[in-house]
Amino acid sequence: MSLSKAIGVISGINEFGNLFQLVTSAVSYMRSKWNGSQEKQQLKQEDLLQLQSDLQRLTDTLPAMYNLIDRAEWRIHVPSVAQLLPKLKDAVYDAEDLLDEFRWYKLKLEIEGNNDESQMSPLIDFFHSVTHGSFNKVTDIQTRLGHLSAQLEKMGMHEATPRFDKSVRPPTTSFRTEPNILGRDKELEEVMRLLGVPAPDHGSSSRCRSTSKRKRTASSAADSTEPIRIPSVPVLPIVGIGGVGKTTLAQEITTLPSVKSHFDNNIIWICVSDDFDEERFTKVLIKSLSRKEATADNLDDLQQVLAEEAGKKRFLLILDDIWPAALNDGQRWRKFCAPLTKVLKGSMLLVTTRFAEVADIVGTMESFVLEGLKEDVFWDFFKLCVFGSEDSHIDPQLEQIGKSILVKLKGTPLAAKTIGRLLRKSLTSAHWNDILNNELWQIEQKETDILPALRLSYMYLPFHLKRCFSFCSVYPKDHNFKKAILAEIWVAEGLVEPQGSIPLQHIGEQYFEDLVNLSFFHKLRGKYVIHDLMHDMALLVSKDECFIVKNTSGIEKVPPNVRHLSILSSSGVKCSDLMCLGKHTKLRTLLCSKYFRSQTSFVMDRWFVELGCLRVLFCAFEMKQLPERIGNLKHLRYLGISRNRRFNEVPSSFWSLYNLQILYARKCTFERLHIGASKLINLQKFESRILEMKVDAKELGEQIGFINSFPDIKDLVIHNLGAISKDHAAKVELRKRKDLTSLTLSWFSFISPEHNEIEVLQALQPPTSVESVHIEGYQGEYLPSWFSGSDGLNAIDLEELKVYNCPNITHLLLALSIRKLELNCSSLTILHLSCDHLASIDLQKWSLPVLQELKISNCPCLISIRVGVATDLYLGCSTGKFPFLTHLTVEHCYKLETLDDLLTHEHLPAIKDLTILFCPRLNWQSGMMLPSSIQKLNLFECGNLSRSCLGSLTSTSLQPLSG
Repeated sequence: MSLSKAIGVISGINEFGNLFQLVTSAVSYMRSKWNGSQEKQQLKQEDLLQLQSDLQRLTDTLPAMYNLIDRAEWRIHVPSVAQLLPKLKDAVYDAEDLLDEFRWYKLKLEIEGNNDESQMSPLIDFFHSVTHGSFNKVTDIQTRLGHLSAQLEKMGMHEATPRFDKSVRPPTTSFRTEPNILGRDKELEEVMRLLGVPAPDHGSSSRCRSTSKRKRTASSAADSTEPIRIPSVPVLPIVGIGGVGKTTLAQEITTLPSVKSHFDNNIIWICVSDDFDEERFTKVLIKSLSRKEATADNLDDLQQVLAEEAGKKRFLLILDDIWPAALNDGQRWRKFCAPLTKVLKGSMLLVTTRFAEVADIVGTMESFVLEGLKEDVFWDFFKLCVFGSEDSHIDPQLEQIGKSILVKLKGTPLAAKTIGRLLRKSLTSAHWNDILNNELWQIEQKETDILPALRLSYMYLPFHLKRCFSFCSVYPKDHNFKKAILAEIWVAEGLVEPQGSIPLQHIGEQYFEDLVNLSFFHKLRGKYVIHDLMHDMALLVSKDECFIVKNTSGIEKVPPNVRHLSILSSSGVKCSDLMCLGKHTKLRTLLCSKYFRSQTSFVMDRWFVELGCLRVLFCAFEMKQLPERIGNLKHLRYLGISRNRRFNEVPSSFWSLYNLQILYARKCTFERLHIGASKLINLQKFESRILEMKVDAKELGEQIGFINSFPDIKDLVIHNLGAISKDHAAKVELRKRKDLTSLTLSWFSFISPEHNEIEVLQALQPPTSVESVHIEGYQGEYLPSWFSGSDGLNAIDLEELKVYNCPNITHLLLALSIRKLELNCSSLTILHLSCDHLASIDLQKWSLPVLQELKISNCPCLISIRVGVATDLYLGCSTGKFPFLTHLTVEHCYKLETLDDLLTHEHLPAIKDLTILFCPRLNWQSGMMLPSSIQKLNLFECGNLSRSCLGSLTSTSLQPLSG
């Protein structure tokens, strides 16, 4: 891993040379000013050359340190390694911060120029900031890294790729390790059904009983003279977090008489983990099926034998605990399964894994997701873990404490066993309260307990994903993660590795998807969250780096070298309590969602002096102004201000935040923005409100023109456009912004008394490369000519257009409107319309050959949506037809009378998701049938729709119907 990939600090080996060549020139220049009499002549050229060499050496050292950290984390269960690893990480963070500070000075030199003494002084300041007499920060960090790495390498950290030994993750067998399994009857029944095992009779001694009769899905080979074979063996994955009971469930399945009988006693168990040995597994399978040792000595011969044996007997092969690294992107799996063709019907593979990614590779059936035990059963299991019996009498006070503890364990059996063992040591309320009041990650655990078991999942992550996931522990449990926002913060933290010319934001979003596929995030009610126990594990692996202040006492418990800190809104801390955070000078992240109104300026000023390493800052403070000392935050990349404030202007030092990438101040109003914004060369997103400014036209024009000073912005949101004239809008020059991909223009809260909205929107013409345009609160009667190219320029080639709350648009004929505009819609995939006075829409005039999503909402005057196949042909697609439209929503259109012509297979052959809400006047024709391709249907108050209109849809899997 190169340094540029790991932290994005140095772009190339010549960076130091180029900069120090400038510094050397600066020193010569300065000496000519000092006239040989100043003390500053002590800064010699050889001093600068030595600093250049030291910085380069530190840069070259870092990749090896990342690799060493990765190796050391595999041996974190060794006490001596556990003591050294935090120190090594701390030294690496210090090195990164120092090199990042150097880069800030380099940027300043590039931006400010290098022609006079005042512009050279920053680099002289940098030299003096790292050297104090004989002490040198660079060499000090290098010495620390060298000392720590030498100690770790003596412990074997330099050896080959590490793996956990058998004591940490012992191999499993088919024999049960649990005497009893509680609360899994339904799960057992469902897995058996998926395996094709007939439900046992009511008189069966099996612990799993079915309430309904099922036919046997596969017959024995003996039932027919000619055995039925299938082309490939079905694979059922069981997925769940570590410790939830996947292996225990699979072991229980092997003991059931009905399972043994169904698979003719051919049940084979293989523990896989991170070692997928195709040859060994093939030999095991051959021996189990043929009852003979496999004698061949090469994989091809072995697979020939297996292919023959697999067609003779029905079998169940259980592959327990498969990890992603074992599969080598699926190559080893495909090689192993290659001979398993023409297997006897009824044969099955059952796979257990923690990872959705593994299930996606191996599964031929939908995964069976194993969740925690239900609350009542879990309490019985918990009592069994503590007292040895689920029927034990328990002291009422201990019961109350125990049930409070139980909530933290989320129904996970291994977590109950871990805490049960600790509670068993002393059956006193004092001891149990100690366990209750401690976080799970703070409780010392054995190697086979819940958090060490979960930590294994973390260990197998690539190094860059380890850093990204462990960072997430700075957020509280149940936090709803949004992919785009988290990716922005990962980029700001320097956790995203460059990959050619791909934008870092996109790479960060792919990291998020990778962690979802590896089950580190999971989707809950449409939101991405981290399982509580996984969150505890994340806190464990980042306990010296990340911390959450949950209450007033939490301020005193913040680790001394913490890098990422959050303060919850419910913490109860006072504003004065925040003053002490200034001693944590290495902080990179500070997320304060606690709202304060008083003393905030004083606190912020203190932070900006002492917390100079901050890269990400989010605060809910109410400030009168941004403190002038914000310019001290040389490393700052991400700034979020959540409270509604009106700032006259930003302080002049703000424009020295050369590294700033994101500014979120959606609820803030900036009346003036200094022209110094042009210095923010890394700025990608600046979101704030621009309201009417009580200044003359010239001054106003200069203020709106600030957008030109922000290069490379890809997403731009401009609110309250009613406050500016067309001349001022023209100065924004959006058309020249070739990198702009998304543009939102909003008029909502301020309407111009001049009613010049059409001219303002015309002046805000984006580049033809723009992909998405949102127009909100627009007061004009029609869209401007830049949609069509009728002004002599190329029309924009949109992929997404959303027009919301535009009350004066009465007709929208996109192919032939009242102004004879022709929107170039050859690439439009998403179209949303919401216009108060829009009376009709004529789809036969539209040419939208690739439209995928259409939403028409809040159009109370809309009466008709006309469709008819016209003779015009656009790009080979008949008008009025939408061959790729999959999502259609029509809602809150209270006067709409018919949709019959549109909702046909002819016009919507690919429709999958249809929503019609609050359209009470819809009159559905008798005999009209909705397209059969619909998979998701949501109807409510949609006129006289009858069940007959649904046709075959009533037998498909649809959302509940109403209305």
